[in-house]
Amino acid sequence: MAQSKSSAATKKKASGSADGGSKAKPELPSKKESGELLETMMVIRRFEEEAGRQYQKAKAGGFLHLAIGEEATIVGTTSVMHEDDYLIGTYRTHGHAIARGTDPKRVMAELFGRVDGTSGGRGGSMHIFDLERRFMGGYGIVGGTLPLAAGLGLASDYRGEDTVTVCMFGDGATNTGNFGETMNLAALWKLPVVFLVENNLYGMGTSLERHSAVTNLSEKASCMGIPGERIDGMDVLAVRECVAEHVRLAREQREPTLVEAFTYRYRGHSAADPEIYREKQEVEEWQRKDPIESFAGRLVSDGAIDEEEIAAMRERAEQIVLEAVAFADASPEPDLDSLYDHLYVVGEQVPGWYAVDERSPDPHPGEEERRAGERAQELAERGAAYAGPGASRRREAGGDHPDPDARPEDVA
Repeated sequence: MAQSKSSAATKKKASGSADGGSKAKPELPSKKESGELLETMMVIRRFEEEAGRQYQKAKAGGFLHLAIGEEATIVGTTSVMHEDDYLIGTYRTHGHAIARGTDPKRVMAELFGRVDGTSGGRGGSMHIFDLERRFMGGYGIVGGTLPLAAGLGLASDYRGEDTVTVCMFGDGATNTGNFGETMNLAALWKLPVVFLVENNLYGMGTSLERHSAVTNLSEKASCMGIPGERIDGMDVLAVRECVAEHVRLAREQREPTLVEAFTYRYRGHSAADPEIYREKQEVEEWQRKDPIESFAGRLVSDGAIDEEEIAAMRERAEQIVLEAVAFADASPEPDLDSLYDHLYVVGEQVPGWYAVDERSPDPHPGEEERRAGERAQELAERGAAYAGPGASRRREAGGDHPDPDARPEDVA
């Protein structure tokens, strides 16, 4: 455990250096904007807590990665983006979609694997997606979002748009080959992208100082022409102020930049994480800097909002999340015949077989599953009939096993 204690000390020092030192506190926005920031963080927090409970009930399948504690980084970033800007993230992105305006009901339905989910129940927790709000998805491949963000930035330039792409990724992704390649191209082509590292100090269970030789991640792309800045990711206003300037640089000057936001996840890497790599004391230390409680406290102390209004926000957040669970529960599961839908480019564009369904004696392209479904059902019914009441007489006449090369219509 000596390593863990040393690691905790390093993290404490690092988190203190991320708040800008003597930099003045950002001014509060209007009461309306302040209330929206706080309430959005509350909704995300309650959504994540409830998602964890539903996962324990086996309602949510696959993997589950919660962003409890990281709400300020998410909301501060999205609050300064334009509606037509692009956002792309990691596999911890329930809150990102909600902050961009996706209905929490649809996000919860996706976790449940239901048809009303953001990806029709096909992606689950790790693949939330909402094209209408230009949330370009969460991705399970570490660093996989980086080249995609560069592609989005290039598309904006190609079409002559002033849209900006914000690419959010974890500290572990800065060690991938994609990181260096993307930074080089973004700087070379002057792509309108803001790269934002959600540095929660661990790449899965490996602490920052054990997986990165350069622990100041804001400097990690400077050698390729990408300037960086470090901020306190637990302060929603600090994130908002910093990201707004970086988005402006990308939009107006086509200057790609890197922002490192120090934040912290209060739960494990995933719902299955035993968290043996960090001490309880470390988590409690970061919880005392809770982004929601800290911001709420400042709003009250500055007279921008009162305790009754905060209580009303919490009640609304609770209701929104409970309604999301009820909606997800009521949403139907995808039809089995839809198994191959939306997997391939098919039809006249690109002819060919991209998967083979062998549920029938005559294999057919997987993408034609719906058309072949009736045939498969017919064969299944014939098989059941073969094993029905007349089966014993057939066995007496011809043996226990049918001819393996016979077609169903020959033995019916």
